[in-house]
Amino acid sequence: MNQESLNIDAQARIHHAFLLGLQLMVSSNKHADIVGDWMFRLFRRQHLDKFLPGFAKLGLTDLPDAVACAQYHVMSNSVGGVPVEYMYESDRKAWVRFRYPRWMYDGPTICGIPVSVSRGFLEGWYAHNGVSLKNPRLGFVCVSEDMTGEFGFCGYFKEYDHELLEEERLQFARGELPPVFNPENQPGLPNDQWNDERLQKANRNYAIDYIRNGLIELSATVGSQECKSLAGRAARLIGLQYMNETRLIIGTDDGGLSSGADYLSKMFTGMGDEVTVEQVEGVDDRAAVKVTQRGLRIVHGLDGEQRDLVLDCWIELWIGALSAYREMKVATVQREECELVWTIQTRVR
Repeated sequence: MNQESLNIDAQARIHHAFLLGLQLMVSSNKHADIVGDWMFRLFRRQHLDKFLPGFAKLGLTDLPDAVACAQYHVMSNSVGGVPVEYMYESDRKAWVRFRYPRWMYDGPTICGIPVSVSRGFLEGWYAHNGVSLKNPRLGFVCVSEDMTGEFGFCGYFKEYDHELLEEERLQFARGELPPVFNPENQPGLPNDQWNDERLQKANRNYAIDYIRNGLIELSATVGSQECKSLAGRAARLIGLQYMNETRLIIGTDDGGLSSGADYLSKMFTGMGDEVTVEQVEGVDDRAAVKVTQRGLRIVHGLDGEQRDLVLDCWIELWIGALSAYREMKVATVQREECELVWTIQTRVR
């Protein structure tokens, strides 16, 4: 694997971890209803941003709606490395079953997430498919969830004979089991469009999009200041926790200023940003390294308060990572229109 691919993989890893840590941070500090509301907002935003454009790109527009929706969730989740199985029952009823480990609750994270998170994403995304497709008879039936200790998230899209009321778009049918899985019927991404390089970048972007939208919707749920407090702390902890793992992925050492600059340079390049590094004079005439990051994929398309919010929280990820070095480092960050300028120095004892 070349250096660019390693940098991209490291970014996918740390942003995935940031999402998991943020969920745990909010879940351990806020009431379950607030966490559920946040997840509803996040998944409704993701749905409105991604569902219809992805539906067309995946070539699903000519299939029956229930079948197309089930296949969509298999293929779209596979872009992010999320294992989902598809089972056809009829043109009006098609199943999805998410397999383990669950990407959204990887590792022991699943034990710290309230069931309101499941209800939030079911209402936010799955119950809205029929609305987006302008099919008022299409709903989703959930037969099992994760946090309830059943056999994991599973259910089916069903087209009814009547138009559904809003509260009928999501229903529960405990005890129903999916048909036997047939791997020959599993839909796959078009090979001529999804090569390894595109899949790798899509996997990184999958995690980044959840963080961007998650921060924006968390702010809408609990307010900007509370969002920055919770997300900034989660980001710094994830930076501390994952610096060593990600530096090993990208091939940097646990050394001095040049190591810290090399780490940031490779990680930011893994975002698709342009990076330059130079030696400068820092505070108190101490040695420093300046890392200039241009492009800022993390806030691409955002402006105003949303841009500032995401940057405030995201910067903490790298402040935490620099603090995790044996030779601890600090950074000041200067913001420009399309760039961040990081000045790194060794922490004074």
